[in-house]
Amino acid sequence: MDHAIEVAGVVKRYGDKVALAGIDFDVARGSVCGVLGPNGAGKTTAVRVLTTLTVADEGRASVGGIDVAADPAGVRGIIGLAAQDATVDGLLTGRENLVMVGRLNHLGRARANTRADELLEQFSLTDAAGRMVKTYSGGMRRRLDLAATLVSRPEVLFLDEPTTGLDPRARNELWDVLDTLVAEGATILLTTQYLDEADRLADDIVVIDHGRVIARGDATSLKRQVGGAQLHVTVEDPARREDAARAVAAVTGTEVTYDDDGRTVNAPTADGARAVAALAERLRADGIAVDELALQQPTLDDVFLTLTGTHIEDEEKDA
Repeated sequence: MDHAIEVAGVVKRYGDKVALAGIDFDVARGSVCGVLGPNGAGKTTAVRVLTTLTVADEGRASVGGIDVAADPAGVRGIIGLAAQDATVDGLLTGRENLVMVGRLNHLGRARANTRADELLEQFSLTDAAGRMVKTYSGGMRRRLDLAATLVSRPEVLFLDEPTTGLDPRARNELWDVLDTLVAEGATILLTTQYLDEADRLADDIVVIDHGRVIARGDATSLKRQVGGAQLHVTVEDPARREDAARAVAAVTGTEVTYDDDGRTVNAPTADGARAVAALAERLRADGIAVDELALQQPTLDDVFLTLTGTHIEDEEKDA
């Protein structure tokens, strides 16, 4: 099979609330799919359906070719799930946690111990293996939680907002671990509300808002929907801003916008570095001194703004 995950027309309601309104997407084997959206968008509900924790009201979903409704036990046998909150036992050591998970997965005592040691080394936790988990930092607990999901070598790994609450260093450490898993051929579905996380990790991105898929593609193709990069020019003398605006409009052939600082002009361009070079020459010829001339690539937040009319942070506050 080419797809590790397939979702078709999945609907989930909780009373009058529609959590999923008929979503469709698939995930290629050996890839990372980022499901992006604010809290309340339906990301976690989608994960719960795919991991058999919730039954869909309508539609069909399969993982590893196994229908999640028809054979939930079969699905649970091939997946790993790291939920939003770490589920490791704080009163056990890191090693004891992994051995316990191995025994619950019927590995046998010797194999469970061997597998625990392998994962502790892979996740750089060997030095802390004998410490109680309640003494671990947030990043260490998250790495141990992820290690626990890999004890049985699952075919498909679901990570539900795995870096929520982590500091930047811990997030980067966890991202490095995920890079290693992908290099080893893992299929990962990652839900996140962090735009930089989806940009950094995902081969394919599914954007969900209010229970619907509103866009899909890799980061480059999604950003292309915004209409290219943005030229930014900040003049030294506010009196020359309109002169700079005419130069920007002439070079880009697009409508300019202004920042509130009274000195900055912006305009979209599809010409990239060529537009920067042409504008720099035009400004020099016109004698317009600038403090800054920059080309800024669109972000996934720009995509979300284009698709919904609001920033993802605003959606997050509303949720």
